Amino acid sequence: QLQLVESGGGLVQPGGSLRLSCAASGFTLGTYAIGWFRQAPGKEREGVSCISSAGGRTNYAESVKGRFTISRDTAKNTVYLQMNSPEPEDTAVYYCAASRTGCWNHIRRNEYEYWGQGTQVTVSS
Repeated sequence: QLQLVESGGGLVQPGGSLRLSCAASGFTLGTYAIGWFRQAPGKEREGVSCISSAGGRTNYAESVKGRFTISRDTAKNTVYLQMNSPEPEDTAVYYCAASRTGCWNHIRRNEYEYWGQGTQVTVSS
């Protein structure tokens, strides 16, 4: 059974840092692209970043470029989202998801088949 479990969320101050983890089971990272999405209260879920199944391609939303970094550890079958210099506008529930379509120059929710349960990130002083 394919499963994704996010962890690492919490309260972080503006300008701080936080690392989210997405542990995959039931499949290997080499078969699916992994994306990170977020959903703030009253807003639609939006794509934040993705990494290809081979790990060689990444993509970021304009709002997080230069601040967030996606990476993966194939030995641990885990994908990470390093959040540096977060801003209050980054407050949301963060989800990771798996896609057979891949990570290209867009991060579209409807291309991701499997989802984790989400982890809350709150950026506040």
